[in-house]
Amino acid sequence: MRRAFSSRWLISSVSLTVGAGIGVALAAASDARGSPPIPGGLLHRVPIIPVPSVHAASELAPYPRGPSTPSRSAAAAKYGLPSLPHVTSREGYVMSYDPRNRTAAWVIERLNAETVRGASERGACAFREDDSVHAYHRARNADYRGSGFDRGHLAAAANHKWSQKAMDDTFYLSNVAPQNPHLNQNAWNNLEKHCRALTKHYENVFVCSGPLYLPRQEPDGKMYVKYQVIGKSHVAVPTHFFKVVILETQRGGVELRPYVMPNAPVDDKIPLERFLVPIESIERASGLLFVPNILHNTSSLQAITAHA
Repeated sequence: MRRAFSSRWLISSVSLTVGAGIGVALAAASDARGSPPIPGGLLHRVPIIPVPSVHAASELAPYPRGPSTPSRSAAAAKYGLPSLPHVTSREGYVMSYDPRNRTAAWVIERLNAETVRGASERGACAFREDDSVHAYHRARNADYRGSGFDRGHLAAAANHKWSQKAMDDTFYLSNVAPQNPHLNQNAWNNLEKHCRALTKHYENVFVCSGPLYLPRQEPDGKMYVKYQVIGKSHVAVPTHFFKVVILETQRGGVELRPYVMPNAPVDDKIPLERFLVPIESIERASGLLFVPNILHNTSSLQAITAHA
């Protein structure tokens, strides 16, 4: 089903089906045509992401000294704020980290025909801790050892063959989440390959990936959000994964394709189109809003979802 969005749009009410997947849409499409293949300045090409200009909580609202009387809110921040959005820009992707769950909340990358080609070698890379994350909140390789889960990439390593450094960056554990091995090595891998194949037909392919933790009805008739944690760091195991693809056409059009897969074995013979979902259901479940931001850069958006 194809739907055209314009600047005057409504989000319809879409209920979540138990066990069904829903995803997240993050991307921006604007004046990228003619830009260099290397995704430098990616952070500024994705205006949908509010990036704070400070690097420590204590810098956000310094406690004013002197004769002036501070506002109550400024006074409350005398000793800093306990957290700020943890947004990090790497060589080839931008990430928002979720310190409570020890995984990224989302990772966004820009692919084109040049970025998916190159001499970079996956064998030269190794999974490693992200030192930019506080020691209390980071995942470690030991957390995955013996867990029964793969270290599933959000920004895929093969998406960044253009640079060994960019490929190395995808092996930070902050770009990884516990993923069912069958899913990681089959259906999810097929979706990653599909995203790379789209670069043959579209000028730019923006891909946003991340975990979801969806509710399920229990025998008592109530809805609960339940998920496993692994290792001493208590890394959260998502119930589902999303991957939202924003496509820039040669003629300046924008297409939106949001996918969700359950974090469980999935038959890789099922067509990928079966995992397309309505973007509004994703926004409701994730607590994020993306369509308004995409429309900030284009007056017309074509959303492609599964056939009814």
